[in-house]
Amino acid sequence: MADDNSIIYGLEFQARALAPQLAETEAVRFFVGTQSLKFTQNQIHLVELDEEHSYVNTRVFPHSTGEIWSVSPSPVSADVISTCYNTITDNSCVMKSALWRLPPAETEDQTDVDQEGGSGSHHSSMNPLECLCELDTMQHGKEVKVSVFHPTDGSRVMSVVDNHFLLFDVGESSPKLISKGTLEGKGQPRFMTGKWNSHHKCTQFVTASECSIRSWDLREDNKQAWCIDGAHSQLVRDFDINPNKQYYIASGGDDGSTKFWDVRNPSEPVISISDHSHWVWAVRYNHFHDQLVLTSSSDARLVLTSVASISSEPDGHLGAPEDEVDSKNGRLADGILATYDQHEDSVYSVEWSVADPWTFASLSYDGRLVINKVPKAVKYKILL
Repeated sequence: MADDNSIIYGLEFQARALAPQLAETEAVRFFVGTQSLKFTQNQIHLVELDEEHSYVNTRVFPHSTGEIWSVSPSPVSADVISTCYNTITDNSCVMKSALWRLPPAETEDQTDVDQEGGSGSHHSSMNPLECLCELDTMQHGKEVKVSVFHPTDGSRVMSVVDNHFLLFDVGESSPKLISKGTLEGKGQPRFMTGKWNSHHKCTQFVTASECSIRSWDLREDNKQAWCIDGAHSQLVRDFDINPNKQYYIASGGDDGSTKFWDVRNPSEPVISISDHSHWVWAVRYNHFHDQLVLTSSSDARLVLTSVASISSEPDGHLGAPEDEVDSKNGRLADGILATYDQHEDSVYSVEWSVADPWTFASLSYDGRLVINKVPKAVKYKILL
């Protein structure tokens, strides 16, 4: 199902990095990072939805240091982000991570209009990003997956590189490594991604490696707090932590399934669904209404699912038909709420807006960004 009110924004280059602008709570904005093989052509796009006029305003910043694999926004400074990117050093390709500051909006130097699929976009070319600092990750490994800000502290950044997670203090003139955690094991295990756990006073950091998901207690010398061993039969691509209900997480993997876990009993998932025909690249809880979960996949589809029965607002039940709503009792039921087929390539990223709980964006590798909304019938069932 494709929403007629969706807005499509086409980038010039391939892309896989997408993130909401966390420190902006009034306007619907997303960061997008490109992956041009010509490193000097890469860009950061700041895309803002103008819902009244059904188009997007964009600010484009050159990121000439290399192709962007991930972007992470500061939770306190709307103009600060981190990127992980490929670049050339000493005639070899390496992964690096850096923090950047956006130039002020008034420095824009030209405006034009771009069109794709009938959706308009106002486009502004901008001055370059200001590099605040580089994070010294190369001595710890070659492959930086993410560098993510602490959920509430803009001076703390955790980098995930090979089998290490590195906590940097970036509040000083130069970044300082203040903590390091390491995954030990046979065959040189490597992390796929990592995220802060906003529960437990943000004292845990969660990682995915191979088929497993682990949490590390930063108060206890980065000792393992819990582990879901064999969460998926194949590689775990992504996971998300329920923002409103501690102990619950969702995961997606190369087995095409999405699973929901209570980490206090990690032997079996609470719910396991297979709504995709290929790898699940991203899974995201809605920040406000955690019964709503988005997943994206290499099957070029986006799926909006209800897990109301295990949410902080349990107004659904297990085993319900996969309809938009449970018509018998008027409540939101577990199951598929909507599918979106507006992409033609692997959908690597999907993110909810911070400013509007009903708006979300998805990004496919061909550089197509699609902004959609939760169907009105679902929204009313939650609110009424």
